[in-house]
Amino acid sequence: MSSTTPPAAVQERLKFAVGMARQAGQGTLELFQQASLRVEMKEDRSPVTQADRAAELQMRAAIAEAFPDDAVLGEEFEPTNGTSGYRWILDPIDGTKSFICGVPLYATLVGLEHEGESVAGVIYIPALQEMVYAAVGGGAWYAVGDAAPQQTFVAKNAQLKSGVFVTSQVDTFAQRGAGQAYLDLEAAAYITRSWGDAYGYLLVATGRADVMVDPMMNVWDAAAVAPIICEAGGAFTDWQGKATIHSGEGIGASAAVLEEVLAITRPCPRLS
Repeated sequence: MSSTTPPAAVQERLKFAVGMARQAGQGTLELFQQASLRVEMKEDRSPVTQADRAAELQMRAAIAEAFPDDAVLGEEFEPTNGTSGYRWILDPIDGTKSFICGVPLYATLVGLEHEGESVAGVIYIPALQEMVYAAVGGGAWYAVGDAAPQQTFVAKNAQLKSGVFVTSQVDTFAQRGAGQAYLDLEAAAYITRSWGDAYGYLLVATGRADVMVDPMMNVWDAAAVAPIICEAGGAFTDWQGKATIHSGEGIGASAAVLEEVLAITRPCPRLS
């Protein structure tokens, strides 16, 4: 966890991101568990709904008005360039499969980079009204509904055998030739649960789980997560232990169990 103070420009954008994520996330509830929800398949066979697109457009419009010189990268639409050095990375509904199944563990994610470095992030779970957010140097903060935010920290379990391992879709381990890694992680942990997505990282940041592992992830899945986990006292790395959001994979963990997890993931085949 950093001991510096976030620059004023980052603090301003984080405050804006918190409000924007909450507003866009609440908008997705209008179609959550509704018969009017329409599901389409994108070229990569991942699902998308009108709620995904509407939420991203809403956030893009808000950013364009408040910070017109900032760049934007989102899951559903083409990126826009900027001149300020700041780039917003948006995932309007992380966990669309949960969303279309009526499972309330999907998230609205807002990440912020400055000159290519992750500096802030927001994870908002609209259906549960849980939020965790952070800026580098400012700690990680957790809030439920209208309650005052409280600083949050990762768990201090010394070993995975007494801890909780979470992930999202189990078969993605096998898809990258790492099926044994899943079995090894499950065997090493006291409890294993899925339906993870961004909610799994929120569980790690609030000390309710010890490690979240993604065999495959996009930058818009990782951008909001990394600063939150790190500011909560943990680490966000790829499967080799490199601190990055650009490797196409991710581990969010407490420092106590990170090396134990990396001992399982490092030998796995690299993503092509």
